[in-house]
Amino acid sequence: MAESLESPSLKFSDKIVVITGSGTGIGQAIAKKFAETGASIIIMGRRKEPLDKTTEILIDIMKKVGSTSTVRSFSGVDVSDENGINEMFSNIKQEFGKVDIIVNNAGVSGPVKTFTNASFQDFKDCVAIHLTGTFWTSVQGLKVMDKGSKIITIATFFTEENKYEQRPYRFRTPYTAAQGAKNRLAEALAWELVERGIKSVGTNPGPVHSDRIYKTVYPKAAAEFLRIGGYPGLDSTEVEVSSTKGLDLLGESHEVFSKGIMEIAQQISDSRLSNSSSTLPPPPSSSPSSSSSSTSTTTSTTITGSDDASSSPPPTTTTALNPNQDDLNKTIEGMLIKIQEIAEKIQNNTSKMIVDNEFLSQEEVADMVLTLSDDTISKLINGRIIPNDRVFYPVKPIVGTSIDDNNIQNLKEKVVIITTTSSKEKDVQRIISLANKLNDIGVKQVIILSKNYDDTKFYKDFHSHSLDLADEEKVKRIFNTAKTKFGSIDSVIHITGEYDYNRSLSSLSREEWDILVENFIHIPALITREAVKFMSPADAIQKPSQFKDSKGIIVILGPDSPSGKKISGLSRARSEVFRGALRPYTATVNQELSDVLGSKIKLNLILAGNIEGIESNIENVTTSVLNLIAGSSLNKNESIFYIDEGKKEK
Repeated sequence: MAESLESPSLKFSDKIVVITGSGTGIGQAIAKKFAETGASIIIMGRRKEPLDKTTEILIDIMKKVGSTSTVRSFSGVDVSDENGINEMFSNIKQEFGKVDIIVNNAGVSGPVKTFTNASFQDFKDCVAIHLTGTFWTSVQGLKVMDKGSKIITIATFFTEENKYEQRPYRFRTPYTAAQGAKNRLAEALAWELVERGIKSVGTNPGPVHSDRIYKTVYPKAAAEFLRIGGYPGLDSTEVEVSSTKGLDLLGESHEVFSKGIMEIAQQISDSRLSNSSSTLPPPPSSSPSSSSSSTSTTTSTTITGSDDASSSPPPTTTTALNPNQDDLNKTIEGMLIKIQEIAEKIQNNTSKMIVDNEFLSQEEVADMVLTLSDDTISKLINGRIIPNDRVFYPVKPIVGTSIDDNNIQNLKEKVVIITTTSSKEKDVQRIISLANKLNDIGVKQVIILSKNYDDTKFYKDFHSHSLDLADEEKVKRIFNTAKTKFGSIDSVIHITGEYDYNRSLSSLSREEWDILVENFIHIPALITREAVKFMSPADAIQKPSQFKDSKGIIVILGPDSPSGKKISGLSRARSEVFRGALRPYTATVNQELSDVLGSKIKLNLILAGNIEGIESNIENVTTSVLNLIAGSSLNKNESIFYIDEGKKEK
């Protein structure tokens, strides 16, 4: 007979709990806690083997505590997959009839690199899992939830604001944007579900002991520091290639490690030879043997990246064509050891910001989730985001309520691009006001890019185009054309518009939600990334040190606050979801630009309107944007501005 656990309370014995991302890690720890307290558990994830193993563990726990509950596993289900989630809850309804608790736990590290070099597809995939996965799992789960049910959402402490602070998380722009929106979504759902008696609570764990953070996040961050800062004997592209393939070798046996190093070295050596040969001039027809003698000398090697070659001509670097293989092996081995050292330093520095220098265990996070699921506790903290990180994370205050006046005549002869996804009259008038004022100043060129073709009629008096601003290649092409034709891109202004704050988020179709995510997260991120790249030297992507020569101003005019005489807490909560994505995104981008890349490019976020419900007037928006692109915030910490919250002169 299995040995019994020490008298656990079976307080959840009549509950059915869905836990996303529950095959391993924190999700599995949460599932085990619920199993110990008698709940029936539904686990899900993309991989079958971890879920099968977790199922065995949970069944064993249930036997030990004398529970008659059951375990149901759904493998091959990605939380970002609309059809997969729909089908899962359809099956749950048939088999169980209801769900009492949903724990939104599924997540991925996403790309761990500077936003300038991260793949746009990776950005979207990370947001899809963390934010859209949480949204769609919650919305579909509501179809089988009754009064007294709870939705517990796990996010991260890195996205939370404190006074005039906003925490950045370098190398994690999609992660911070998604998590910031996810926290605000948890709050908004709580407001929307009051009448149904369903609670929504979020929690922001601090650093947690896990394979993801030790084997993925910290080593990849360390590798990114080396790619940018450099490592002797390797250019930035080679550092990236070596670390991408080499991180998996850390912790392996000496034999596996050595073999892997040799394979990486051979790949780099072959690449150097291939690239060098492709850049060498053809041998004279009268001296065919001259080509062979040239291979033993030093020559220029073309280093190419994954970005659009038309916009970023590949630079050249001088490398030996046939480097000593043993030396190259040692160089790569030394680089990987250095990555491990930096990763350990990051971990150590993070632990020093915690009161007892201890990361949370997965079991402690599970205890927190179990506590939040309690009937009494969930009622007391419904709609709140509970920090349990214990991290003292000092950052610069970057939130302001006023923008200094600047000499807007500085904009004369500058090139300014205005992009927008909004067709609302208010935003059209803002764009026309900005374009007219810029032309009056005497800028070299104003270019207006709208997502909707029908909007071009509003801008017929200006240089305007319509294009899909979510199409990476089209955005690259238009930015490249502008830079080629006018010589520089000095400022980019992106206007998101706003969405209907009176519309219930939980009533949105998946298509409607995806459009919101595209307009308020994906497109601002793509515009920002491409603006930075085209404000920088052409070879900065391959040579990160070149970003030090970059300069420019980007302004995102985000969703306004709700306006009107009487504004409900519900409307305010809905309005914050995507404002909550743009704030941590802005903080992280600026930290990477300034502290990591040493760039003089700055991203600013304007959030118009105020808590009194007064709508921002066109003049205030125009003046604020012009002062920012004229450089009024370049030497200040502030980058997020509530332009209508400051005291106004009577």
